[in-house]
Amino acid sequence: MTADIQAGNLSEEELRALIPQLQQLTEKYKRSELVQKALFDISELAGSVSELSRLYPAIHRTIGEFMNAENFFVAFFDQEKEVVDFVYFVDEFDEQTIRSIPAKELMGGITGFILRTGQHLVLTRENHQEVFASNNIKAYGKMPVDLIGVPLKRGNNVIGAMVVQSYDEAVRYSPDDLEVLLFVSQHIVNAVDRVKSRELTEQTIRERTKQLRNINEELQEEIHERQKIESLQQALFEISELAASLDGEMANFYSSLHDILGRLLSAPNCYIAILNKDKDHLDFPYYSDEITRDVESRPLGRGLTEYVLRTGRAELINFSRVAALRDDGELDEATAANMLKRSNSWLGSPLIVEGEISGVIAVQTYGADEQYTLKDLELLRFVSHHIAVAMERKRASDKLQMYNQQLADKVKERTDELHNTNLHLKKQIEERKQIELKLIHDAHHDALTGLPNRVMFNSRLELAIASKKRHTDQHYAVLFIDLDRFKLINDTLGHHAGDEFLIEVSKRIGKCIRGHDLLARLGGDEFVILLDSFDDFHDVEEVATRIIGSISTPFILDSKEMYSGASIGIAYIESGYQSADELIRDADAAMYQAKALGRGRFVMFDKSMRQKLLEELELENEFRRTLKSAKFECFIQPAMDIHTDKYLYHECFIRWEHPSIGKIKREQFWQVAEQSGLTIEIDNYMLEQACRILKHWQKSNGPERNYNVAINLSINHLMQNKLVNQLIEYIDKAQVDPKKLVFEFDENDLNRKSQFMLPAIRKLKRAGVTLVLDNFGSGLASLSYLYSYPFDFVKVDHRFVKSIPRSQRNLKLIQSVMVISEHLNFTLIAEGIENQEQLDALREVGCQYGQGKFLEQASVVDFQARNKSLTA
Repeated sequence: MTADIQAGNLSEEELRALIPQLQQLTEKYKRSELVQKALFDISELAGSVSELSRLYPAIHRTIGEFMNAENFFVAFFDQEKEVVDFVYFVDEFDEQTIRSIPAKELMGGITGFILRTGQHLVLTRENHQEVFASNNIKAYGKMPVDLIGVPLKRGNNVIGAMVVQSYDEAVRYSPDDLEVLLFVSQHIVNAVDRVKSRELTEQTIRERTKQLRNINEELQEEIHERQKIESLQQALFEISELAASLDGEMANFYSSLHDILGRLLSAPNCYIAILNKDKDHLDFPYYSDEITRDVESRPLGRGLTEYVLRTGRAELINFSRVAALRDDGELDEATAANMLKRSNSWLGSPLIVEGEISGVIAVQTYGADEQYTLKDLELLRFVSHHIAVAMERKRASDKLQMYNQQLADKVKERTDELHNTNLHLKKQIEERKQIELKLIHDAHHDALTGLPNRVMFNSRLELAIASKKRHTDQHYAVLFIDLDRFKLINDTLGHHAGDEFLIEVSKRIGKCIRGHDLLARLGGDEFVILLDSFDDFHDVEEVATRIIGSISTPFILDSKEMYSGASIGIAYIESGYQSADELIRDADAAMYQAKALGRGRFVMFDKSMRQKLLEELELENEFRRTLKSAKFECFIQPAMDIHTDKYLYHECFIRWEHPSIGKIKREQFWQVAEQSGLTIEIDNYMLEQACRILKHWQKSNGPERNYNVAINLSINHLMQNKLVNQLIEYIDKAQVDPKKLVFEFDENDLNRKSQFMLPAIRKLKRAGVTLVLDNFGSGLASLSYLYSYPFDFVKVDHRFVKSIPRSQRNLKLIQSVMVISEHLNFTLIAEGIENQEQLDALREVGCQYGQGKFLEQASVVDFQARNKSLTA
């Protein structure tokens, strides 16, 4: 978490979001401390309580410290008697009067499920029916709101169950309660085992003491035995206390066990062998021998220790028994030879923890003078169990101590992290304040030039409009500035040079206005100025003149001299304006008027410009209505073989006659279509007309049955793969042969976004459509299309044809393109043939196809005669 915070600057919302996480982490550590305290309490109970009847209420109180456990019971399963003993039971609704219940009566219930499966069980009011059904559990007694039951295990054996339950809707258990209860349950088993062991030991001691007291009068010789038993008792207590001690290394612990064992029987040589995790090697954590000083871990073989591990019982092996074990294959030759050579007497007992053998403790003597007896064997067998428990408790204690230390270190580490985080958060808050100030500045200023942006300009302009209404004698004006050749600079020199150009423009304009005037950049190459409180309207014209003169001065960009210009629209603030958008709109309209008059000038806005805008809007609305009702006039002009007068294809185009304005020029027609965003709809309309003509011709028995139809498509149809697919799908649904369709694309349109066009054009080519590059020679990158695009025909721009035959240069150009066409697999079409001289010149240089009014007149009689029904 800290790494994430330090990785970068966080927002205020993210910083706020961290507070619940930190609080949650704090709660987690508090809960961990409670669990740690509970484990300490349980460990102390196991060491101090001598009766189980006192242990269970104490455990109940300990669990109640970290979770609600008003209803709690502990049950143990006695496999021999096949009964379940409820050793402790507290419930506010159910009273358990019978302590022992036959297991078969409970195995179908909640307690039986835990004892059968060894799995924990979590029941809630919401899920108990589903859980009961899926696990075939029966309900006994009152059903609680929440219940958590966990198994009590000794090793892998389930010996009992511990259950907490709540009948109160306000008391619900969480997954953390389950996790803690599972963790504590194993320690509770260890505590119960310790107390049981202590009870057994004390009971045994009392019984032995009573026996000795009764026999003392008759047999004085038993006094010595009693003393040994008392020594054993003391030894067992010492072993128990030794395991309960939290201090000391394991090596010292084993050495102390050796000393205690040495007071019970002769144990000059002692070792402890432990099975590793894989149970294929023996490790020797303790080895004290007068002959062999050190011993290393070794694989299992046929030694004395392995014999005890195989039999699972304590063994006494003297030299008299060695030969028999060797002959039975229980001991290897080397071990038997050493035993016989040294007259060893050897005692070994398995170390059993929770029913599983984990190792062996062994003592041995050398020489025939000191031999172990069966009493010694019994004593070692008895003590070994306590030693095994003590060893396990010591290991568990060391692990717990290590865990507690790790937990303490973790808490300290997290505390330090929290402190550092708080310091970092304070620093972040200060940085956040600075960022907010910068964001406020950035929200009102242009990132490139540092000028105020549209938001700030509109705000200031709104204030000026309000001021004009209150103080009519004050004068304000808005200047809308548009730069010339900005796109050319961007395209030729790159965006970096374009940015430098805009920065330099902002500096030049800033020098042409007063300090209290406001200059802002709206975006792209558009700037606006608010002239504040000027005295004379001539002052506004003077400012505009200065700006135009300043912008017309050459710019040095990337060591190149570039020229630009400015067109300015001026709108004065009058009392009739209600918003900043109205003023900017009118100043923008005046600027477009300035550009229309030839650029490099300024124009004052008047109401006639607004009227013109309204007329353009009405023209656009009428355009939409005409398109919707399909009332455009459709015309056809052929492209022909100028040598044989055969038709190459017929170009279909539409014209619009406005009800009040009259015929609309082609350029204005497409301008209205683009401004209204209806170019794709016009393309679809043209395609529909072309398909209608082709289907009509297919029904004819004349030569028009083989005619092809061409339409002009805008590049907008090539911008999206979906639109190209729609074109192909429409042709297929119209049941028209795509080879009879010709699509013409204007070179000037392709220049704008040519990088997106090539995949779409290739897809149309694969569909079988004939492709024509129209107005070739009118753009900036004409030759690139000849090499890159799969056009079938290239139509030379009419301006080249118009000047021949008097312009030999243009005629040579047409000849050059014809030469290129032979290598690049396209055919040239000369567009705009208007007289016989042009036709003769093109025939002379070998041009095959042409199009124009002169050719149209020659073929119109025959064509109209065959296609009268198309005009209907």
